[in-house]
Amino acid sequence: MGMAALLASATVLGGCSLLPSASEDATSAADSATTPASAAAQEGAVSATQAPEVKTPAQELQEKVKASLTTLAAGAKSPNREQMMQAMVKAGAVQEKVEISVDITPTGLAVDATETATLVDKECVVGQVRAGSVAVTILPVLASGRCFVGDTH
Repeated sequence: MGMAALLASATVLGGCSLLPSASEDATSAADSATTPASAAAQEGAVSATQAPEVKTPAQELQEKVKASLTTLAAGAKSPNREQMMQAMVKAGAVQEKVEISVDITPTGLAVDATETATLVDKECVVGQVRAGSVAVTILPVLASGRCFVGDTH
């Protein structure tokens, strides 16, 4: 009992309370009312100060090639060379710079995947269609200045 009296007197004398005062309630309510708005304002400030991501020409073409090859693959699970060329040109590649893999093996069988590439600055945008699935990536140019090994284009 003595300890409780001591604690109570210390609280009263020290001006401390275990319960919030009316002014603390008002401050707390004001903080909680402005917190979402403050957070949104801070978020807007961060977004406004962040510069938009600048893409390289190869990255821009990569997106277009992916979209074009995806459209092609939806209709042709194993497209031929001419279809791949058309898709690359439609995406914005320069026809003279497009390289395309073979679409038929030396024994006359269909290949598992058809690949295409084009040189953009000092990078190669390489696309592949395999059984209706599309993959597009950016790779470095070979020492020959080409994207593919060999003379197929």
